[in-house]
Amino acid sequence: MDQEEQEIFVSEEQIPTEEETPAIQDNLDALTATEPKKKNSLRKSILTYLHDFVYLLAVVLLLFLLCFRVVVVSGPSMMDTLEDGDYLLLLGSIFYDDYERGDIIVASKDSFRNGEPIVKRVIATEGQTVNIDFVTGVVYVDGVPLQEDYVRTPTNLYEGVDFPLVVEENHIFVMGDNRNDSKDSRSPEIGQVDLREVLGKAIFLIFPGEDESEERNFDRIGVID
Repeated sequence: MDQEEQEIFVSEEQIPTEEETPAIQDNLDALTATEPKKKNSLRKSILTYLHDFVYLLAVVLLLFLLCFRVVVVSGPSMMDTLEDGDYLLLLGSIFYDDYERGDIIVASKDSFRNGEPIVKRVIATEGQTVNIDFVTGVVYVDGVPLQEDYVRTPTNLYEGVDFPLVVEENHIFVMGDNRNDSKDSRSPEIGQVDLREVLGKAIFLIFPGEDESEERNFDRIGVID
């Protein structure tokens, strides 16, 4: 047998028989069917991940709305601690209501500007006695003079509420840090703040407002003392 005949013989050996043809076709069909299954599986996995992500995002947003809120400072009453236009992150009162002296809170009183939020500092809590010497500008709580390094001006402005006074149950007494340019618990318009009127405690300065020189000091961003 010469070389040409041998090559033809080998080539004919590789041709599938009638019995082998269906098996080969089945293998081809199986391979062809596997590819759509892989695509469907990948599509299903992506949809599952998207579904889980949407639910997770909804839970995070719900928790954020329940626990936190963002407010903007309006006016100069908390200078120099806070500036007009500062964006603050509040820890909602639904999760935090154990307010202490020194906390900066946001409240809403219907008796003052139809419930417009006000930002003030807690000076005294229920049962404590507040007294103010408007001549010296010193504030006393339970007979002890407060060391108020945060105030911009002494407390010389009398706004209509008489002292000494005892803070009522479930109430707090609040004032602005800019004492001579602040409407607060010294005024009958606001008076003592019911804890149910407190929206939350300011915990973080997100974005600074402009100071008196119309500059934004981004170094102020951070936890609020």
